[in-house]
Amino acid sequence: MNNTANTRPDPDELLASIKFGEEQSKIGKLNIFFGMCAGVGKTFSKLETAHIDKSKGKNIIIGYIETHKRNDTNELIKDLEIIPRKVIDYKGTKLEEVDTEAIIARKPDIVLIDELAHSNAPGSLHMKRYRMYWIFLKMG
Repeated sequence: MNNTANTRPDPDELLASIKFGEEQSKIGKLNIFFGMCAGVGKTFSKLETAHIDKSKGKNIIIGYIETHKRNDTNELIKDLEIIPRKVIDYKGTKLEEVDTEAIIARKPDIVLIDELAHSNAPGSLHMKRYRMYWIFLKMG
């Protein structure tokens, strides 16, 4: 008696499972580099990790990085593509912000953004920079 018909997976269930897996893999993920204060190496560690990912073939861009004019940090951004900051005129003052539209158009595997707690300029899509990460996660 052949019992293989009972042990074979249902083709429709297999297809549904594959489609579900593909949809799940399209969702990005968020990595946050925490430190107790300024100058402890959050940005430096983020950039070191980016270089490791780049060596593995990942498409990496810088959306917004604050080097604070530190030489070692400036060295780490040299080999990474930088999306120019959007300049917003606010009451006669030029403010630089993340250019979300340019990042979305570029479709990187990984985008590096510093200063997530930063308040964006009035008129920006989101009041706080950390709110933008949802947009980038959905790009995944």
